[in-house]
Formats: sequence, structure tokens, C-alpha cells
Amino acid sequence: MLGALVENAQVEAQDWNAQARKLVNQMTLTEKIMELHGLQDHSHQRYVPPIARLNIPALRIANGPAGVGPADDRKQEAATALPAPISLAATWDLEAAHRYGVIIGREARDLCDGLIEGPDVNIARVPQNGRTFEAFGEDPYLASQMGVGEIQGIQSQGVIANVKHFDANNQETKRFTINEIISERALQEVYLPAFKAAVQQGGAASVMAAYPRVNGTYCCENPELLDHILRQEWGFNGFVTSDFGAVHSTIPSAMAGLDLEMPNGKYFGTALEAAVESNEVPLSVIDEKLVRRFRTMMAFGLFDHPLEPRPIPARPDGLKGLQIAEEGMVLLKNIGNELPLGPAKLGRIAVIGPYAAKAMTGGGGSSHVVPLYTVDPVEGIQERAGSLVKVDYADGKDIGEAVSLAKTVDEAIVMVGDHETEGRDHALTLSGNQDELVEAVAAANPHTVVILKTGTAVLMPWVDRVPAILEAWYPGEEDGNAVAAVLFGDVNPSGRLPLTFPQDLADLPANTPGQYPGVNDTVDYSEGILVGYRHYDARHLTPMFPFGYGLSYTTFECKNLAISPGNISSQSNSNQVINVTLDVTDTGKRAGQEVIELYIGLPSTSAIPQPPKELKQFAKVSLKPGKTRHVLMQLDEKSLCCWDTEAHNWTVLPGTYRVMVGYSSLDLPLQGAFTVN
Repeated sequence: MLGALVENAQVEAQDWNAQARKLVNQMTLTEKIMELHGLQDHSHQRYVPPIARLNIPALRIANGPAGVGPADDRKQEAATALPAPISLAATWDLEAAHRYGVIIGREARDLCDGLIEGPDVNIARVPQNGRTFEAFGEDPYLASQMGVGEIQGIQSQGVIANVKHFDANNQETKRFTINEIISERALQEVYLPAFKAAVQQGGAASVMAAYPRVNGTYCCENPELLDHILRQEWGFNGFVTSDFGAVHSTIPSAMAGLDLEMPNGKYFGTALEAAVESNEVPLSVIDEKLVRRFRTMMAFGLFDHPLEPRPIPARPDGLKGLQIAEEGMVLLKNIGNELPLGPAKLGRIAVIGPYAAKAMTGGGGSSHVVPLYTVDPVEGIQERAGSLVKVDYADGKDIGEAVSLAKTVDEAIVMVGDHETEGRDHALTLSGNQDELVEAVAAANPHTVVILKTGTAVLMPWVDRVPAILEAWYPGEEDGNAVAAVLFGDVNPSGRLPLTFPQDLADLPANTPGQYPGVNDTVDYSEGILVGYRHYDARHLTPMFPFGYGLSYTTFECKNLAISPGNISSQSNSNQVINVTLDVTDTGKRAGQEVIELYIGLPSTSAIPQPPKELKQFAKVSLKPGKTRHVLMQLDEKSLCCWDTEAHNWTVLPGTYRVMVGYSSLDLPLQGAFTVN
């Protein structure tokens, strides 16, 4: 029933609007102000209080990029610790994104939370960002589509998704004060598309305004972002909350379009009430803020269907998270078919390293989830290997001890990683002695597999000295089982990188102090639209591992590319599509999944120069050995658009559009073209 309520929310918008307006007209000014900010005290943290006189329910809020995180209660309740969102992005699977959202939405309802702060769709402009693990990588199209799937999953459960952080929350260094200088085109083509898709495709019912300043103005008081773009251009009819403590003013924030200050009323409390009484903020502006939130809550059933606590189905939800973790793992290297492991050929395994003892359930900060249970790595590997295989463990602090152990075993599995957290950025080098540990173990045993548990790209000075590398990200509470399933081949790895892994820090798009972390509280996005793989392509730089890359235990072949029609007119109608078809065959001996990636090279002009290619479509297909799947991908007008800064609008340029299809941004064997007249 709740899902139906949400689906019908747009149809009945006028009814909810009328009911909300009638309710607001019955409120006193003091009551109105009370509903425009959170209540923060010894027992409340993410909470907008009720008004019993008018039957207005409380709004309990929880954080939620990686599962139900910190919520209203000061004591955080346990929930399913899902694999990190960057792992979800690595699945390139829209159905997985929807399942991920369903788990979060339903568990939020089980814990009586009506709004979940997520997903995070900010672009990974710099991989050093401490919250890279919370979002979906470097590409606007991939982030858009994964975000849409998750939002629809969350909201199907009658819980409001709060897409964040609007906009360009791309670093933690000086996040409260940093001023980001971003060109109009970069904003429109790189940093806004995922939010636009969240609103227009995903139907996100709320948006969180971010900490930074964009082109001189804080996001929470930025009328260009909150009013002109979000509401007027995109038609957003939900409500806007602030990030915690992101509000810096009363009147500018109120007039720009912020609806709810969190977590308290520093600016939207007595100061806002005084501004209304002095006619500096019209009462009508206050009323509209409340109408927007109340009609949204009504549409989601939060007025008529009070939330009641229910037990979370821990094991069923954990198993769903396990499947997503398995699907998100990216096999980066596999020389000589080192993987999968065959238990029948192994007598003894060493599991070594600082990330081998405990499950890596997620990153730190406000997205941290208290897991309902955990499966540790050694436990999962021993269970899968069976009783005939001895599994030994060393934490790796003493490299000599680790080397001695590695020399005695058939296979050495080294688990290294990072621990990203909100509030600080971090280096891309592995901390402590982890690089030295990998080098030493690999020298001691030629059968060394490295498992990376990271929230972002990392540098690997030892990359040429190990036969196999598996990027496991933060696998969530089922860490041990997920890693074991891929190591032993129960699951054929099908993850693909959602961000580029560089060979050197100097190769990054933002590689000067002015670009990152900024100078004098200002950061210049002077790389423009050349973010991620666009930069590597344009500068002819070879990364360690490219965007979209990932290996499999089987092999695939794409052929028979066809593009129809070959010519279209930019002046005809906006509903025309380009059909791109091809055949994909599993040419190996195992069943597997392949991600087919479609990139477009737009015609470049001196006025609007283009990167060599941009991701515009993708499809994930499952195949049995020897089987072929016919794949159709469609390009619409949005796929062909670029931003014209002079016209301040989208445009489709005439010329030849190159079509490139394949397996990563650097492996695109099928190529063709069509023409826009």
C-alpha cells in the first residue's frame, strides 16, 4: 500500500497540496518556525518535532548512503551494513541499485525513520576525497543511473530519499568554508547531471544542500542552485534540507529556497521568526516551505500511516548485501589464472594483513552503520576452503613473521586497504607498512593474491610483482563470505571500475595546489569538464587501471555493431533515438556477466571543445558458455547534448558523432559513427 501511495504521489499532488496548505493556514507563527528546523538535545539528533494540536507527526531522519546509519536517537541502532556505495557503483547494475535502495528504505521504516539521507551522488573529482566511498565514482552518467535506481528503491518503501550533497561537495578539506570556482559548463555537464536525474528520473522527494560555496555563495543560500536550477529549470516540487551546520544566514537562506535547517534552529529559529515579524521575510515564503514538506510527507503516508517499529530481517537482508558485494568486486589482475583458487589443490593458505582480521563493514563518519552481524575474512575463507585446508593468519605488523608464514603455504592472500572517513581527505598511498608487506610476501611466495579493501583508487608500487589483485572495496558485514566466494570461483567477478586508478599523483586531473586542496579557501576547477577518464584521454596519459575496467574468469566477444539511423536532423523532433545494437558472446568455459560500455565522441569546435569520449549508455548481460545475447542500447537527444555557455543552454552540434563500444574506456573494439545534420 505504501508503495502505491508513493507511485500515486504525483497524480494526487494537487490533493496533497490543498491538504498541506489547509494545515499550514491553521498554524501559528511560532508553530511554523518550530517546523522549519530540527530539534537537537540530549536525546534527539535528527528530528523535527510533532505538533499534537494539529496532528502533525514528527519527522525522524537517518543517514543512509551505505545502510541505515545515525538517526534521531543518540544511541545508534543496528542495521544491515551494506557494501559501500562505490562497490555498488562497480556493479554497473541498475537492478542491484534498486535492491540496495529497497533494503535501506525498508529498514529505515522498520526503525521508524521517515527520511533517509542518501544517496550521495557527488562526483569523484579528486580520489583523495574522504567520502569517495559514499558515492558512485567519477562519471556523471554512471552516477546518475545508479542514483536513480537507489532512489526508486528507497522511495518504493514509503521513505523519503534525501539526495545529497547539492552541489559539488567534492572534498573534505575545508569543506565548511571552501569556495569552489566552477565554470557554467562544468557545473552543467559534470556536477549537476546526477542531481537532475535524481529529481527528474528518480523522483527524489528531497534534496540536501551542501557545505561549500559555489562561485562565491554558500549552497544553502544559493538562489541560482536552489531556486533557478533546482525548482524552475528542473521542476523539483519536494523540499530542501541543509547538511548539518551548513546554514550561514537567515534571510538569504530563507529567500534562496532552503526549507529545513538541520540539526537545529541556529538561523531558522528565533532569528527567522524575527525576520518574518519585521517583514524582511514574507510569511508566504514561510508557508511555502511548510507546504512543500507537508505535502511530501502526506504523499509518502507519513501523516496517515504512523511508523511502527519492526524487526529487521537480518539474515535475508545480509544475504542480499552479500550478493551486491560479490558483484561489485573488480578483478584487476590475474596472471596465469592465479584465480580462482581450487581447494583440492591447496593444503595450506596464509591470510595476511591489517584488513584480514575483521570485516571491513564500511567507511567512517555519518554514514557508518552498526552491523547486525559480521563475517570476518579468515572465518569466511576457512568455511569455504573446507576442513582439509589449513588457513593461517598473520596481521602483518611484523613483516618478518608474515614472510616466514608465506614461505610455508601454497597460497598467500594479503589483505590491505584504507579507512576513508567523513571530515578529512587522505593520501592514495596505503598507510603504514602495507606496501612493504605486499612486496615482501610476494617475494617470498610467487602465489600471492592481493585483496584491496579501499574506498577509492590507490597507488600500487608493487603492481608488477604480484600475479593477482582483487579490488573488494568495503564489502559490508558479509566481508568474509563475499571475498571467499570470488576467490574460490563460486562467483565469477563482474565488477568494473567506477573511477580511474592513476599510476602517479601527478597524472590526476586536479594536480596543482590551486586545483586541490585550494589556496586561501578557494579551489579552482580549472580542469573544467576534463574530470576522470576524460582528462587521461585528452592528455594522452595511461592510467594504472582505466575507468570501466575489470577482468573475468571467462572471456567475451562483442561483434556485429549496427547503428541506425545513420543520419538525423537536429531540427526535426526531440523524440528521435539512435539505436545501437551488437552481439555479445561468452567465448569461455564459465558462465559470467559482462558490462557493455557505450561511449560517444561529440564533434568538437573551437567554441565548444569536447573530450575524446564520454560514457552515454551501458548494459550488463549474463551469459552461459557459448551463448550469445543481442544487445540494444539507445541514444536520445540528451545523450548528444553539450552545454553552450554563450546561449546558457543545451545544444546538439551538427557533425559526426563517433560511437565506441567495448569493455572499458581504453578497450573499445567496436567503432562506428552517425551524423547530425
